[in-house]
Order: sequence, then C-alpha cells, then structure tokens
Amino acid sequence: MDVLIPISLFLAIFGIAYVFLSTRNKERLALIEKGADAGIFMKSKKGYGVGKIIILNLSLLLIGIGLGVFLGLVLSAYTTLDEHAIYSAAVFTMAGLGLFIGFRMTKKIDQE
Repeated sequence: MDVLIPISLFLAIFGIAYVFLSTRNKERLALIEKGADAGIFMKSKKGYGVGKIIILNLSLLLIGIGLGVFLGLVLSAYTTLDEHAIYSAAVFTMAGLGLFIGFRMTKKIDQE
C-alpha cells in the first residue's frame, strides 16, 4: 500500500509533463501551418529567454526562503514569541518579498 504513493506521484508528474509538451508542440505546429513564426515562444523583445526570467524568479524565491529561515531563527532566539509561528511568518514574508522583487525586475527588463 505504501508503494502506491511514489508511483502515483511519478505518474502525476509524468502526465503533467506529457500534456505540457504535447500541447506546446501542437500549438507550434498550428502556428507553422498558418505561416506564423513559432520563434515567438523562445525570446522576448530584448533577447531574454523565458527560461532566464523563470530562473531569476526562482532564485529570488529561494533566496527569500533562506532569508526567512534565518530571520525566523534570529527572532526565535531573541524573542519570546512562538517559534513555529515565527518561522512560518518569516519564511512566507521573505518568499513573498523575493517574488515581488522578481516581478519588479521582470517588469523592468520587459520595459527596456
């Protein structure tokens, strides 16, 4: 019974990846059939790829989570507040701040 959880997790991940890739392929083939260039998915106006923007946002998210854990550790050591609440609040606050900074940086890149 315990083996069903990893198997179902693997099947769900595989199914999502398969649907994503097959849909993307069909969409690009439809664009090519209509005579449009499928290269619009690859790069934005200034040549920044979608992958680089995703990596930027993901890295800022992970930095925010790390800073949140550190801030939670500092606050739990020097205050008498509930330790679990401090960690959760600090991690979510700093992760949200990291995502907001990533959004602002992406918006700035798109405006250039």
